[in-house]
Amino acid sequence: MKVFLASRNAKKLAEMQRILAEHLRGAHDIEVLGLDDVPAYDEPVEDQPTFEGNALLKARAGLAATGLPTIADDSGLCVDALNGMPGVLSARWSGPPKSDERNNTLLLDQLADVPDDRRGAHFVCAVAFCAAPGDEVVVHGEMHGRVVREVRGAGGFGYDVVFEADDRPGVTTAELSVADKDAISHRGKALRELAPQVALRLAAAG
Repeated sequence: MKVFLASRNAKKLAEMQRILAEHLRGAHDIEVLGLDDVPAYDEPVEDQPTFEGNALLKARAGLAATGLPTIADDSGLCVDALNGMPGVLSARWSGPPKSDERNNTLLLDQLADVPDDRRGAHFVCAVAFCAAPGDEVVVHGEMHGRVVREVRGAGGFGYDVVFEADDRPGVTTAELSVADKDAISHRGKALRELAPQVALRLAAAG
């Protein structure tokens, strides 16, 4: 059986594949494909105002283009002192072309004068699964914490280097092991909730 993950972010794709494989292991013989494994198609512009809207947009497009059950996510960092921004604009916060380094530099500059007790933030992830036209599931996950004052760590991606989770104080999520990050991450929580539903639908289809 095959399931399609609609993402071009290699690190995000690896994270999604790893978590899904862990929670679907033994239930099915599932092959997980990424965008580089299927014929190219016109990917939709992520112009929705919510994480859920963008995730559904990508999952529906992937299903239509490949005919495969499709999983897609949209995620971002919501900072209290910035009224929830960058939010759905997280990946392109500093403008084109997309750059994690420039995004993090801009964010730290914007929060430079914000005291430690007002640097609260949380990651949000919406994951959409389209098993067939009209058969859709959307789940959500969050990871709460704070934005630190300097870039730290070499793991993860995106804003991990400037985010310290409440569940792992003292280190950024970029300093966590893969297993530790998966255990607490917004995407990990969402995918663990989604995995049983993916398994059920693939079993029914098979």
